[in-house]
Amino acid sequence: MEHISLLLAIVVVTALVFDFTNGFHDTANAMATTISTGALKPKTAVAMSAVLNLVGAFLSVEVAKTISSGLVKEEGIQPEVILAALVGAILWNLVTWLVGLPSSSSHALMGGLIGATIASIGFSGVNGGVVVSKVLIPAVAAPLVAGLAAMFAARLTYRMDKNADKKTTEKGYRAGQIASAGLVSLAHGTNDAQKTMGIITLALVAGGILAPGSNPPVWVIVSAGLAIALGTYLGGWRIIRTMGKGLTDLQPQQGFAAQTSAAAVILASSNLGFSLSTTHSCSGAVMGAGLGRKGGVVRWSTATRMFVAWGLTLPAAGLVAAGAEYVARQGDWGVYTVAAFLVASCLAIWVFSRRQVVDHTNVNDVEAEAPGAVSAAVAAVTPPAAGSVAAVADEDLKTTIPAPVPTDPAAPPAPAAAV
Repeated sequence: MEHISLLLAIVVVTALVFDFTNGFHDTANAMATTISTGALKPKTAVAMSAVLNLVGAFLSVEVAKTISSGLVKEEGIQPEVILAALVGAILWNLVTWLVGLPSSSSHALMGGLIGATIASIGFSGVNGGVVVSKVLIPAVAAPLVAGLAAMFAARLTYRMDKNADKKTTEKGYRAGQIASAGLVSLAHGTNDAQKTMGIITLALVAGGILAPGSNPPVWVIVSAGLAIALGTYLGGWRIIRTMGKGLTDLQPQQGFAAQTSAAAVILASSNLGFSLSTTHSCSGAVMGAGLGRKGGVVRWSTATRMFVAWGLTLPAAGLVAAGAEYVARQGDWGVYTVAAFLVASCLAIWVFSRRQVVDHTNVNDVEAEAPGAVSAAVAAVTPPAAGSVAAVADEDLKTTIPAPVPTDPAAPPAPAAAV
């Protein structure tokens, strides 16, 4: 029993570490557009998001039930399985944070749990119907629904404000963005904080502390809410940069449309108990809002990298978790080895990230991407504007022609002419 108690303590601490990484990994979901449009200062935005994440953690436990008693079968699950699942999820969160890609912390956790369960007791330990109905289908539907809603909402706002004063409407939409960002943060707390509650509850059931089917204890709810709030306050600036500036350029109207649409989808899914990815919803809403403005574009090179990360999340986290489970089941030395590997990996990723620091001071500084082949081809065949020297010659290729020598010695020299 002493061994189980120590192992459970390691699992609970590791789960809270995952919750912490979930917080700073997903801060962008609520606040990226608000920061990129200037509606809120970066530090103010993440502080507001942290508080509302904490509040949202207390509003529902439906998603926690899906994780703790729906995704995998509680019978036969050992605490080592939970530890291995968390290791896979944490490492995937940190790797995608390092490269600035908004991937799903929720799917990383579920992928880790599925992989570790399969490695431990086989495919029979996974509830395939729940995986399909409450994980895979929402994963595909959420970005599409949120994206379409945001696109139509953005178009509607521009149509309604067609004859309105631009400065006045932008000011109003910035205020609306603050409110909608708060709603997304609240929704994030009701969805993502519960996933850690569910995983801790599952560990307590596996360790014989709780009966199967139990709701999360109060201390689990409080600790999970505090962990995700702290991670949110630190801010995942790399991912905020990608979502706020890397996918598309948003105006306040689009930011408001994106956040409102995403919040509606997330809150609806939480009420239904769907373990929805807030990242998928918010990213889809941002892209939809980008297409909702006339002349708006989506940077599909960045979006493609993001889609690839989404597709790799479940299998990558699952494979790491399966390997961790194999080592952890060897006994005490295996558990300690897995824990030491996790700590060392986290430190290595953090040290590597210091080579190029992204924080609240430079989160909106994004280097322009090189034009793609299509853009370059269009530019090559576009005729220059009549009478425009700048349309013919590139700015960097300007040459200076010496001015002619004046005939009158008293006259001032003529300035050089640039072409």
